Amino acid sequence: MTHQFMQSAVAQQANNGNDWCPFIPVFGQPSVMFERGEGTQLWDIDGKRYLDFLSGIAVVSLGHANSAVAAAISHQASQLVHVSNFFANKVATETAVTLNGLMRDAGAGDGQVFFCNSGAEANEAAIKLARKFGGRGRHVMVTALGSFHGRTLGALALTGQPAKHEPFQPMPEGFRYCEFGDIASLEKLIDPTVAAVMLEPIQGEGGVIPADPQYLQAVQKLCRERGVLLIVDEVQTGFCRTGKWFGFEHAGIQPDAVTFAKGMGNGMPVGALWARRDIASVLQPGDHGSTYSGTALATSAVSAVIAEMKRLDVASLAVKQGARLTAALNKIPAIDHVRGAGLLLGAQLANGIETKDVVPALLNKGLIVNGVNATTIRLAPPLTVSDAEIDEAVSLIAEVLS
Repeated sequence: MTHQFMQSAVAQQANNGNDWCPFIPVFGQPSVMFERGEGTQLWDIDGKRYLDFLSGIAVVSLGHANSAVAAAISHQASQLVHVSNFFANKVATETAVTLNGLMRDAGAGDGQVFFCNSGAEANEAAIKLARKFGGRGRHVMVTALGSFHGRTLGALALTGQPAKHEPFQPMPEGFRYCEFGDIASLEKLIDPTVAAVMLEPIQGEGGVIPADPQYLQAVQKLCRERGVLLIVDEVQTGFCRTGKWFGFEHAGIQPDAVTFAKGMGNGMPVGALWARRDIASVLQPGDHGSTYSGTALATSAVSAVIAEMKRLDVASLAVKQGARLTAALNKIPAIDHVRGAGLLLGAQLANGIETKDVVPALLNKGLIVNGVNATTIRLAPPLTVSDAEIDEAVSLIAEVLS
């Protein structure tokens, strides 16, 4: 089956026999329709098997249809799903305590948690936290060029990619962008109107570009000197993806606030903002909220994910399997180099090869990756990926690139 034929066949099924697609076309026409998954494997509606080396964009870190997470969600769905935030529920409370314990173990200190539904929502909460902390006239946030913080209007304004802003101008006011990795560039932008700096430990959508630990340490020092919040976006790097529980641990820094999503739910839509207690206290009743903040259903998934990640020591697995995948990729002549950490990797293509040609060819052969830019393939398989699956994926990449 050719790639074009797959597109038309999938479109026909997705349209359910209509001459129009039921979805607003923000994602473009899909080329595959999936029916089920198990671990690192997916099967489409025709029964074709694929290796998923994208994990739903670093989401399904424990693999598809993980039995522990599925059991937790199933049990919770039959017991209690939602009661609103006029009341507490036991599951969300215990999960918040557990998440704060992870942050304490990571060296960030004690804090409080706001649960939401996505990384963009977590970053929206961070914007409001920064503005309330700074007060009127001190509301500006500085992020990095090449960053990605979400698609809602506020999170998009945080995102340091001007081309993504253009269709939606005028953007919200109060955002500036420094050169990623350049402390002098950041220093020039911090004046008395700045409330916070937000950075990713690894720019995922920006090309899988890691921040140098010394750079992050210098950023922290500058923020402390200027009385500015340091907020770390761990939406893609958090929950063991980089070989540590959180990406900021590689630099040994202590952020004032951190945002999470993706891997924390293994596919359940959930995000969170954590802030140190003295910072979190600036938000008072009525300052922020969400109907679905901390539902028992979503937080049951988070609790199960954390327990399973601890049981399997997936941070160590990410280091071990990331090293295996990196070493194998570096042996392919058409790959210039591999960057990233753990199992969040970017393979830089050589010789003028472009991802727009490579990614569809790999998909046709049964390997799911994506191109984060014109010449970089992102690989983020489940942290539970096997040696055999890594070898199979690398063989397919070598075959296509040859």
